[in-house]
Amino acid sequence: MTERRTLSLNSVAERSRDAAGAARSWNVSAARAESIKDRARDLRRNPTPAHSALWERLKDKQCGFTFNRQVVMGSAVVDFACKTRWLVVEIGGTGEDAEATLAALSDRKLTDVGVRVLRFADEQVLSEIDSVVAAIKQELQKPFDRPGARPERSTPRAGAKPHARRERPHAANR
Repeated sequence: MTERRTLSLNSVAERSRDAAGAARSWNVSAARAESIKDRARDLRRNPTPAHSALWERLKDKQCGFTFNRQVVMGSAVVDFACKTRWLVVEIGGTGEDAEATLAALSDRKLTDVGVRVLRFADEQVLSEIDSVVAAIKQELQKPFDRPGARPERSTPRAGAKPHARRERPHAANR
């Protein structure tokens, strides 16, 4: 008789397998992926005032789409991510210092895989939150090409024969 396995959403083995699989796809070691995940958890628990203010306006589908905060993407932790629209909203990294250089590198890595990135300064979020939310809503409505999606075929392939319908004999004619 075989032993029945119980499934748990918080199984350590499942989490390590998921982290390892995600890490392999972004070329990040499993140990590095785990430390990034811990950093994201810490950032969610201790948000800056700008992060808190913007989260109050993005949570619970207030913009029409679901946003998650402090999401791990590759070797980076992005501030807010709308996964269905492939959009990331980042706060900070807009100056001329090392932080801005790292932010530009992170943005380039994300755009290379097809993620759209919006970046706002902390001061802009705190003082002009309505215009920031309006810019996010506007970007959410823009059409985009999802990476890896197969393009729709509107015309038949070259050399393809039109589909002929076969007539089935009626049961009475058999």
